[in-house]
Amino acid sequence: MRTLVTLLAAGAALTSAATAQDLAILNGRIVTNTDQGQISSGGVLIRDGVIVSVGADIEVPDGIETIDANGGWITPGIFAPYTQLGLIEVALEDATNDASASSSDFSVALDVADSFNPNGTYLATSRMEGITRFAVVPSTGSNLFAGLGALGNASGDMDALFETQSFVFADLSQSGAGTAGGSRSAAWAYLEAAFGDARAYPGRYASGHGDALNRYDAAALVDVVRGRIPLILEVDRATDIRRAIRFAAENAPLRLVISGGAEAWMVAEELAASGIPVLMDPMRNLPSSFDALGSTLESAARLDQAGVTVAYTTQTADGYFNARLLPQHAGNAVTNGVSWDAAFRAITLTPAEIYGVGDQYGALAAGYMADVVVWDGDPLEVMSAPTHVIIDGEDTDLTSRQTRLRDRYTDMEDTTPFGYRD
Repeated sequence: MRTLVTLLAAGAALTSAATAQDLAILNGRIVTNTDQGQISSGGVLIRDGVIVSVGADIEVPDGIETIDANGGWITPGIFAPYTQLGLIEVALEDATNDASASSSDFSVALDVADSFNPNGTYLATSRMEGITRFAVVPSTGSNLFAGLGALGNASGDMDALFETQSFVFADLSQSGAGTAGGSRSAAWAYLEAAFGDARAYPGRYASGHGDALNRYDAAALVDVVRGRIPLILEVDRATDIRRAIRFAAENAPLRLVISGGAEAWMVAEELAASGIPVLMDPMRNLPSSFDALGSTLESAARLDQAGVTVAYTTQTADGYFNARLLPQHAGNAVTNGVSWDAAFRAITLTPAEIYGVGDQYGALAAGYMADVVVWDGDPLEVMSAPTHVIIDGEDTDLTSRQTRLRDRYTDMEDTTPFGYRD
């Protein structure tokens, strides 16, 4: 199934590329996220939605459309690794909230692609702040499995999801333990049983039932068990993370990713040795639960120093409208001991690599898809802003419902007649 989806997504990408602009972005400081490092002044050439050259002195064909960065910064687009963009418009209004399904009989098989709305208001506000790619993560309901996540772009196009059924999300934290029956022992026993069901699928279901999952959920977990897509596991407490590391070792070729990780720094050496990446919020300082008593602003730096693969989230802000704050969160990581290059990589190339698309997104190099942002200053400085956001080679619209409302009421002398008057 995933092979078919991948082929369809590739077809969609080719269609998009066919309509993409040929562009040259010139006169900017370039962050490549490659061995080229930063280029103090140069340009990026884009053709058919793909980057063809990056450097201090690129050759620009006659007649090609150009964007002058005016000495600003030219970077890869921001990749938000944990959002609910397109799933929620108003969190407290159930009719606009498709993040979870507490009353459903299904769990792993719940697919966010069936709920995602590319016209969601917050896609535009995210795009305006440099977000070009993101992962859509479901919330858990009455089961520790939340369902299948997807990868999307912030274009607002109807085919914005470019890879579906990309990972499974599950909660093995304190709240997950409560869902599973009241203790962490119950949660881990359920997870072990679910993996057993998926390994034995479909044979176990030919003449009976699974130990934990129904037939549809077991089928949806097969790609995780076989290591084709990652399992994103929500855990904060250091002992829970150690248990997760052991679970991954016992269930190879499982591709495990830790989400949350408030106390991950306490077991950083073990995480680095296991190669398990962490999605974490560098702004997480105060304990939000007994699982997160070890929260500290130095967490990102300690994980980085230990060699753990880290991508940043905005977990302390709501994930459906504040992914746009990712550059600020990365800037705060720099304030608390992370190098600028490492912090910027944690919101661009590293999340793309965690989701298996790091050879297409997150860097400025020949052959990469042209997700490029032009900034009027250092992107990790709170006063800087994008002047251009290019997705798949297309220079996108930087307006939103909020900017249109601002513009409508800024001019109080507006004499536009009411709609019902001619």
